[in-house]
Amino acid sequence: MIKFDLHFTTTSNTQEKEQVFERIKDERQTQKSGYYNLPYERKALQDSTKYIQANAEILKDISHIIIIGIGGSSLGLKAIETMLYHLPHRNNISLKFLEHTDPLKIQKSLKKICIHTSLFIVISKSGMTIETISLMKYCVWRYNLLESSLKKRLLIITDKDSPLLQWAKQNHIYTIVINKNIGGRFSVLSAIGIVPLKLLGYKVEEILEGAKILQDSFFARQEEHILEKAIFMAKHHDSLPMNILFSYSSSFCNFNLWYMQLWGESLGKTNIYNTNIGLTPISLIGSIDQHSFLQLILEGKRDKTITFLGINQDYYNELVIPDIKIQELEATNFVNATSFAKLLATQRLATMQVLQEDNLPIDSIQLDSLYEKNIGALIMYYELLTSAVGCIFEINTYNQPAVERGKKLLHKIYKQI
Repeated sequence: MIKFDLHFTTTSNTQEKEQVFERIKDERQTQKSGYYNLPYERKALQDSTKYIQANAEILKDISHIIIIGIGGSSLGLKAIETMLYHLPHRNNISLKFLEHTDPLKIQKSLKKICIHTSLFIVISKSGMTIETISLMKYCVWRYNLLESSLKKRLLIITDKDSPLLQWAKQNHIYTIVINKNIGGRFSVLSAIGIVPLKLLGYKVEEILEGAKILQDSFFARQEEHILEKAIFMAKHHDSLPMNILFSYSSSFCNFNLWYMQLWGESLGKTNIYNTNIGLTPISLIGSIDQHSFLQLILEGKRDKTITFLGINQDYYNELVIPDIKIQELEATNFVNATSFAKLLATQRLATMQVLQEDNLPIDSIQLDSLYEKNIGALIMYYELLTSAVGCIFEINTYNQPAVERGKKLLHKIYKQI
């Protein structure tokens, strides 16, 4: 279960909410983005099962899975893995990510990799992502992955008819195809996320079910807080251009990074009136960033909204602060003999309260636990919220023209150097 609370006065009326809702409903019906369909489709589950059955022999002894991908091809998967890593049914497999062209990072990531117990999964929707393809080339060369006995150590996930798909077919490498209409940052509930998560032992059916429940509830008009929050943020984008996600658990560190890409790349656009528009995402982890960023929020410029994301303290095990009294440190004794979970939860509540007292716009999301169904719902919540703001901004939420400009310039400059 997830509890959503808006702690600010909303300014939206029924007509405004109806207009935004109709736009989102039209997006889903016209298939402007295929992400709306993912919780209802069986393709990713079927692809996972088919792949596992066809490669049972090599998968039985897997010790490492190496994901070669960047941005939307890795961030969502990494976010879910970090939030669910603690679950007892996760398989004992090390998950590594090759997503950076930094030579030092590449060498560190590939340390202790034994090809005979490893699986390399290359993920690129376009099949032409320069970082991904360059890293793939290196791994193919280093581990001789095109040798006939090693080809099964390589799995490709890409768009239909991409150049990468054609190369994989020519070299008889197992390939899973995804819908081209699903943008990378909205793709975690496709095979891009579901296949690796299934290999790791997670209950991927429940991830999709959680996303489906939240989406069904939204389109049944039972999640009006999403529309109200979207309208508030869009209306105040000039005075409140920065949106902070303040997550109170280290388990959310990679979820915050996924949110930053989703929010920034989807909403930073030129709208239909040729006006530059957008909202800037900021990632904070509590209670750590209470000691690095809270001062700015409280006494700096009032140009931010803050969302608090946390977990019910009853979910954690009772790791207790010892009842030790140290001379000169008596002022810290008030937390003695209580749990670290209570301390973390109270720090979140205290921070929320001090911001409320200063009339800063905050909202909160609290999960009763970290398990598959809740995580699927959380992913869908942020995707729907992003779509709603995009509809109000009158932009194409799902493209990335500025990113494509950068890619073209890289090619041009590289040839000149």
